[in-house]
Amino acid sequence: MDQIALTRIAEALERMSPAPLETPDFNAASAFVWHVGPERLEAVEQVNRVDLDLLVGINRSRDTLLENTRRFAQGFAANNALLWGARGMGKSSLVKAVHGALAGDHPDLKLVELQREDLPSVARLLNHLRGSEHRFILFCDDLSFSHDDQHYKSLKAVLDGGIEGRPGNVVFYATSNRRHLMPRDMIENERSSAINPSEAVEEKVSLSDRFGLWLGFHPCDQDEYLAMIAGYCAAYGVEVDAEELRAEAVEWQATRGARSGRVAWQFFTDLAGRHGVALR
Repeated sequence: MDQIALTRIAEALERMSPAPLETPDFNAASAFVWHVGPERLEAVEQVNRVDLDLLVGINRSRDTLLENTRRFAQGFAANNALLWGARGMGKSSLVKAVHGALAGDHPDLKLVELQREDLPSVARLLNHLRGSEHRFILFCDDLSFSHDDQHYKSLKAVLDGGIEGRPGNVVFYATSNRRHLMPRDMIENERSSAINPSEAVEEKVSLSDRFGLWLGFHPCDQDEYLAMIAGYCAAYGVEVDAEELRAEAVEWQATRGARSGRVAWQFFTDLAGRHGVALR
C-alpha cells in the first residue's frame, strides 16, 4: 500500500473519530447534564427543583444527605449515597434540593446528571472532571439493573475508581426503587439456578454495599401527605379553607390509589391552577 493510500485512510479515520471534549465553563451554571453522541456537558440554566423546606416526612434522610454534601462542598471527606425506596417520596427531589440549598454558599459545587444508559461512558466523564478545581455531585436517577445488564460494571468506575481511584472532587448520588439495585426475584432465581449459589449474584448485589450512605424512603401516612400540601399552599400563597382543602386532598389521593410526595404535588398543581397561581 503506497503512502498516499495510507494518508487517505488516516484522514478518513480522523474524520470519523469524535472531536475531543471541550472543557465547559463550569462558572456559567450550577448544574450540567452529561450527553453522549457526541459526548458533552450541557449547562442547565434553571434546575427543576423545590426548596428543601418543602420536603416533608423525610427529615432524617434530608439532614443526613445535607450534612454529607456540606462536608463535601467544604473539601472534606464524604460518602457516595444511595437513596432507595418508595416511588414519589422525594428521592431525586432531595438530591436537587440539597444542591440548591448549598450552591449559594459554595458556588464551586456543581450537579452533573448522568443517565443510567450512559454509564459505559462514565470513565471518560470522570477523567474530564478530575482536573477541575470545582467539586461535582454526579447524580444518576432511577438506577437499577436486570440480570443480563452489564452496565453495573461501569458503575464500579464511579464507586471504586479502579487503579486511579474515584476523583477526590466527585461524589456519586443515585436513586433507586430497589435497595440492591436489582429485582429480588432475579436475585433468588439466579441463586437457585447457579452452580455456586452463594456467588451467583454477589458482584451485583455488592454494588449497594459500595455506597457509604443508604437512605431509605417509605410511603407516607395521611398526616404527612396533608402536611406536604399545606406546606406548598403556604409557600405559594394559596389560601383555601382547611376543611375544604383536606376533603379535596383526601379525595384526590383516593382516586389515585396512592399517597406520596408526588401525588401531593400533583394535587397542589391542580389546586394552584384552579386558583390562578403560576408555579414557575
